[in-house]
Amino acid sequence: MDYREIPFFKPYITDAEIKEVEDTLRSGWLTLGPKTKVFEKMLADFLGVRNVVALNSGTAALHLSLVALDIKEGDEVITTPYTFVSTVAVIIQSGAKPVFVDIEPSTMNIDVSLIEEKITERTKAIMPVHIAGQPCDMDEITDIAHKYKLFILEDAAHALPAYYKGRIIGTIGHTTSFSFYATKNLVTGEGGALATDDTNLAEKIRVLSLHGISKDAWKRYTSSGSWYYEVVHLGFKYNFTDIQASLGIVQLQRLQEMQKMRRHVAEMYYSMLSDIEEMELPFVKEDRETAWHLFIIKLNLHKLNISRNEFIDRLSEKGVKTSVHFIPVHYHPYYQKMGYRKGMYPMAEAVYRRSVSLPFYPQMTEDDVRYVANSIKDIISKERLKV
Repeated sequence: MDYREIPFFKPYITDAEIKEVEDTLRSGWLTLGPKTKVFEKMLADFLGVRNVVALNSGTAALHLSLVALDIKEGDEVITTPYTFVSTVAVIIQSGAKPVFVDIEPSTMNIDVSLIEEKITERTKAIMPVHIAGQPCDMDEITDIAHKYKLFILEDAAHALPAYYKGRIIGTIGHTTSFSFYATKNLVTGEGGALATDDTNLAEKIRVLSLHGISKDAWKRYTSSGSWYYEVVHLGFKYNFTDIQASLGIVQLQRLQEMQKMRRHVAEMYYSMLSDIEEMELPFVKEDRETAWHLFIIKLNLHKLNISRNEFIDRLSEKGVKTSVHFIPVHYHPYYQKMGYRKGMYPMAEAVYRRSVSLPFYPQMTEDDVRYVANSIKDIISKERLKV
């Protein structure tokens, strides 16, 4: 097998994105401006929601959801320990306490059967995370939220576009936060957006995103604007830019095309790897459509002579770059200082020890996928436990 380099991810940027960015650079309007408004409208129309606020990250969208809904010190927010730390950090930064619920091993999403036992009189919201792009069990989460009068703040960093029982993610919770980081399905380098049908909430978030100023800053420098502004909230510097919007406008136009390519890559992986007993391929529930943000395999380590980490190292030696999604939040030193300990969420921990995210991006060729698959087969054939 000839050696080749297969990166974990490559952004899919075409001449159309470059041309749109060049147009913005030549326009003289680089930060929050008219192209941001165009992108927000396009994304709102795509999702079928009343409001989209573009922001400088998905993290900012999650944070402003909490702040705008007045979730603060003494409150609790239920979420999963199996996520990137930003999900949990924003809860703490708002003053509230994160309350973890263990995961369902097959999907790696929050186990809805365990949520109610964690609800107290201080609980204000549930923050489900759609891991790898597969929607959580939103009917059950919605029923619980209605029963206890809780907000649903969806972390959909992986889930554009994803569908739950025919409904696109972005139209179910009180707010939905998306990420456009360099590795995401829609790329603006950095960036994110918040979607909501609550117009008053959206306007508050828009003001909070730019220092709490009562008017959009870009309007101040147009012919119809004024130098005068008022600060009405203690705000943040979380706004989007027109450079990011330029990328987003074209990426959104190409999103369905890129999703078709992602599905094809996933299908090739299933075709080439489904007969290997020493690993499990992603499981997707029948009533939903994943965004195919990640392709996460789970090793059956009891059938192998090597650990997950050794498996990753062997793939790297063959030029195949991988990642792990995610290190459980309660494994990190900062959160252990808060009293969280290893052993508290056994399902999340068991999945973490077994998981490997394979190279996965739209422009992967059949030869690329075959090289990854053959590399995996070669390692497993040499490290398979002899019974």
